[in-house]
Amino acid sequence: MNILRKEVLAQDIVRFAVAAPQVAAKAEPGHFVIVRHKEMGERIPLTIADFDAEAGTITLVCHGIGRSTREINELNEADAFLDVLGPLGEPYPVRHEGTVVCVSGGLGVAPMYPKAKALAAKGNKIIHLQGAQRKELLIMTQEMEAISEQSAYSTDDGSLGRRGFVTDLLREVLAGEDVDEVIAIGPLPMMAAAVDVAAEHGVSSVVSLNTLMVDGTGMCGGCRVTVDGQTKFCCVDGPAFDGSAVDFKEILKRQPFYRDMERKSLHRCRLEEVG
Repeated sequence: MNILRKEVLAQDIVRFAVAAPQVAAKAEPGHFVIVRHKEMGERIPLTIADFDAEAGTITLVCHGIGRSTREINELNEADAFLDVLGPLGEPYPVRHEGTVVCVSGGLGVAPMYPKAKALAAKGNKIIHLQGAQRKELLIMTQEMEAISEQSAYSTDDGSLGRRGFVTDLLREVLAGEDVDEVIAIGPLPMMAAAVDVAAEHGVSSVVSLNTLMVDGTGMCGGCRVTVDGQTKFCCVDGPAFDGSAVDFKEILKRQPFYRDMERKSLHRCRLEEVG
């Protein structure tokens, strides 16, 4: 699958336009793909951040935080992915809700964009709230602003917009707007907080648990979550779920399980780069 365009969005974050006509023909908001960049490469799930069925292309955004994703981000135009499998997952149900607040944290704006774009096309009013550690990490802002009636930003260091958490912006919006749905995508603590804020105002919420996925087919069990008291798998039952039904306490408790192994793997990768 040839890479047609490559764009560096921020430090370690790259956007690729990939020729994948069969995937693009069936892609819907919420879908993802599994990519492999070389023969012995790791299988990596990446959200379809945009798609064009007529052109036969899909857009992928990759954050280079581990060995495989760092290697993927070194690919260039005219290079190719060895495999692109998809579209996978359950699509997000696009309906006319009324007013939808889209709350993105960090790389969460990549899976948010196709959902917000489809909702806007259905006539929904989109309020776009986006947060990051610093202004340089606020990506895809122009794309989101183009489909939104309102946009606001927060950064941890105050370098752009409100200093603090994006959920503070959400609380302000819900206090002054008649909102029909909140979609939150980003780091797990942010999504959990956004769900709580939405519930405080009696507004339904949707979260997308893309970051938990590993093999993307339901076989490894790594992305299992408890939703409304039942075990679900993000890759085959989601990745989008009713936020109020997700057991975030369970997920957050399990999240650090592989942290030491990930740290050691990245350290070895950096040593190889230096050597």
